[in-house]
Amino acid sequence: MSSSDSGGLIARLLKFLSKVEASEIRATFSSFSLVLILMAAYYILRPVRDAMASDWSDAEVSLLWTINFFFSFAVVAIYGFAISRVSLNRLVPGVYIFFAVTFVLFFVASKYIADVVLIDKAFYVWVSVFSLFPVSVFWSFMADLYTKEQSRRLFGIITTGASVGAMVGPSIPLMFSGLGTYNLMLVASVVLVCTLPIIVYLQKIKVSQLGNASHAGKMQPMGGNPMAGFKSFLQNPFLLGIALFLFLYTGIGSFVYLELKNLMADYSREQRTEIWAFMDLATNTLTIITGLFLTSRLATRFGLGLTLALLPIIVMGGLLSVAMVPLLTVVVGLQIFRRGGNYAITRPAREMLFTHVDQETRFKAKPVIDVVVYRGGDVFWGWGFTGLTQVLGLGMAGVAMVGAVIAAVWAAVGFVLGKKFDQDAADVVP
Repeated sequence: MSSSDSGGLIARLLKFLSKVEASEIRATFSSFSLVLILMAAYYILRPVRDAMASDWSDAEVSLLWTINFFFSFAVVAIYGFAISRVSLNRLVPGVYIFFAVTFVLFFVASKYIADVVLIDKAFYVWVSVFSLFPVSVFWSFMADLYTKEQSRRLFGIITTGASVGAMVGPSIPLMFSGLGTYNLMLVASVVLVCTLPIIVYLQKIKVSQLGNASHAGKMQPMGGNPMAGFKSFLQNPFLLGIALFLFLYTGIGSFVYLELKNLMADYSREQRTEIWAFMDLATNTLTIITGLFLTSRLATRFGLGLTLALLPIIVMGGLLSVAMVPLLTVVVGLQIFRRGGNYAITRPAREMLFTHVDQETRFKAKPVIDVVVYRGGDVFWGWGFTGLTQVLGLGMAGVAMVGAVIAAVWAAVGFVLGKKFDQDAADVVP
């Protein structure tokens, strides 16, 4: 088979999977590769971080989430300062270079600080910051790269790159288990640097191959107050709705995460790591299958309203099942479907909403939602979970019932947001 025949076959396959046009193949594949590498860097460290949490009480974890919120707020404020002074073609690679350098500095610090618990908790907080911020910047970049119409077709297949990376990442600590936690920081740093040439390439082909000159926006520094993103967020009802949707999602995630932490308290750290790694593998397998064959079809055929409401409805049913059968296997299953559905359907659908706003909002206000609101939700719901279990004395079934009510509200908010997006489809803000 000639190279042109194989290229045509790939083009037809991609169009079948997610309606990718021939002129979009290179950009889609590059975007897929970029998020794959980014998530591989994160997932090298995630299983180790999550295994640590079962050594600590609910109150200790809630305190770490509170500290994480303030760290996240500070990082977003620094980012706001940078975006007002740094051109956009340097901003995205600059963020990834920054985190790569911090990993190296963290490794150096681990050699001189003897308090292992302090290092573990600092590691937990910083990896949690890393889990959100670079991904938020990636999706800002994607919303700026693709049009609203393209996002419906392409974001589903692009997000499967994150799942492939999430499968590749955990294999590294498994294959090189003797490296140790802090040596893995260096590995993650090297992997993160590999994103830079892809970012440069995508910036070059935004107009030449995607033909999005009208969507390109300016590449100069945006100027303004470093806190402008917070102001823009608070003054925009559409952004507040997205924030509420994410806030309710974090409530469900916090409840399920803390229940898993408590259920695994009697397991060894190695066993916990294996269980978390299994959930990652199952989650990302589900994400890849769903992202390739279902997401774009849901968004284009049924609209964003039903697409955003789908996962909350499934989660509500799962939580009711946990209330009736409160076992580890049931909660593990719920976690797999919750995360897999989020990565494959809800996350790309939520990112489509940001193609409906202008460039400044994508880069300034979006991290406020993705990082500060998300971590603020962790703090609120983490302490809320602690109150339900340690103050009110609710067991797993009671907490699951509370979570089912939250999921119902989450579904309603998602439906309203998606319908607003669908109704305004003809009035896209470039």
